[in-house]
Amino acid sequence: MRIISGSHKGKKITIPKDQKTRPLKDLTKESIFNIIGHSNKFRIDLNNAYILDLFSGVGSFGLECLSRGVKKVIFVENYKGVIPILKKNLDNFKQISNFEILNKDIYNENLFFNFNDKFDIIFLDPPYKDKNINKIFDSINNSKVLKNNGIIILHRHKNEREIFSTKLKKVEEKTYGLSKIMFFKYLN
Repeated sequence: MRIISGSHKGKKITIPKDQKTRPLKDLTKESIFNIIGHSNKFRIDLNNAYILDLFSGVGSFGLECLSRGVKKVIFVENYKGVIPILKKNLDNFKQISNFEILNKDIYNENLFFNFNDKFDIIFLDPPYKDKNINKIFDSINNSKVLKNNGIIILHRHKNEREIFSTKLKKVEEKTYGLSKIMFFKYLN
C-alpha cells in the first residue's frame, strides 16, 4: 500500500500482519478521492478541509488526506494491535504535524461532543461485522460535529444490506471488489 498523490506520493504505508485490520485498498482510496474531487453532488475543498478518520486502523485514508494538504486530520482508533503501526506511519510523514491520534472508543457518545473542530469529511471504516453504524450516525448528528456541507464516507462489504437513519441522504455509492463506498449528507 502506498500514498497515491500529494506531497508524499509513493510513500509506503506499513500494514499489520494480523487479520483483524482491513486496510483500505489503493484502488478504492483513489476512487474515493476522484469522487471527492469531481462530484457535483457535494463540494469539498481539500486544502481547507478538516477530516475525522474513524476506525482509522493504519491510517490509510487520513494519511492520503495529509499528503493532499488538508488542514487537519483526527485519527480515532482503539485497537492496541494497530495503534503502534498508525504512529509509525505518521512518524514517516516528516514535517507534518497537523494531525491528532485519539485512542478512544468510537461508541462512547461523549467522544463527538469533545471535538473543538467541525469536520468537512468524516470517514467511517468499521469492521465489516459491526452492525452499530446508525449509533455512530446518531452521535455525529446529535453533536453537530459535521459541517453543514460536510459528507460522511462509509466503507462496507459490498453484500452488506443496512437501513440507515432517515436523517441521512445517500448521495453516491460505488462498489470496488469486495468493498462498497457510500457517501452521505445530512438532510437539513
